[in-house]
Amino acid sequence: MNWTIPNLLSVFRMALVPLFVAEVLDANAARALAVFLAAGVTDALDGFIARIWGQQSALGAYLDPIADKLLLVTAYVTLAIPQANATLFRIPYWVSALVLTRDVVIVIMALVLYLVNGIRRFPPSPVSKVNTAIQVATVVIVLAAGIRPHLEVVATGAIYAVAASTLLSGLDYLFRANRMSADARP
Repeated sequence: MNWTIPNLLSVFRMALVPLFVAEVLDANAARALAVFLAAGVTDALDGFIARIWGQQSALGAYLDPIADKLLLVTAYVTLAIPQANATLFRIPYWVSALVLTRDVVIVIMALVLYLVNGIRRFPPSPVSKVNTAIQVATVVIVLAAGIRPHLEVVATGAIYAVAASTLLSGLDYLFRANRMSADARP
C-alpha cells in the first residue's frame, strides 16, 4: 500500500466520522460543526498535497471519494434522526432518503455500465460537483442553525436546494449513463 500524507489524511477524515456522529447524537452542534469543518480541511489538504507534492496514488483515488461519501452520507443520516430534548435543527427524512438513493443509484449505474459495456470511468459531472457543494454547505448551515436558531430559515432553504440539486444531479447521471451505454454499443 502507498501510505502517503494525502492517504493518511483521508483515513483520518474517516476516523472523524464516529466523533461527528457522537457530537450530533449528543446535540452538540458547535462540536459537530467543528468536527465537520476539520474533516473539510483534511479533504482540501489531501488534494492540495497530492497535486503539489506529486503524491497521487491508486489508493488515494479510492480513499478520498470513499472518505467524502462516508462523511456526507453519515451527516445526512445522523442529522435526520429525531431525538428527545434535542436542540439541533434536523434534515427531513425524505431529503436524507433522496440523497442516499441518488448515491446508491449512481453506484448501481456505474456497476451496470462496467458489467454490460466494460465502461470503467464514470466521473462526476459539473452538476454533480455543484450538488456536492450544496450538500456540504447545507450540513454546515444546518449545524450552524443548531447554534444560532435565527439561521433556521436559511437552513430550510438550503435543505430544499439540496433536494432540487440532488434530483437534477440524479437525472443528469441517468442521461449520461444512457448516452455512455449507447456510445459503447457496436
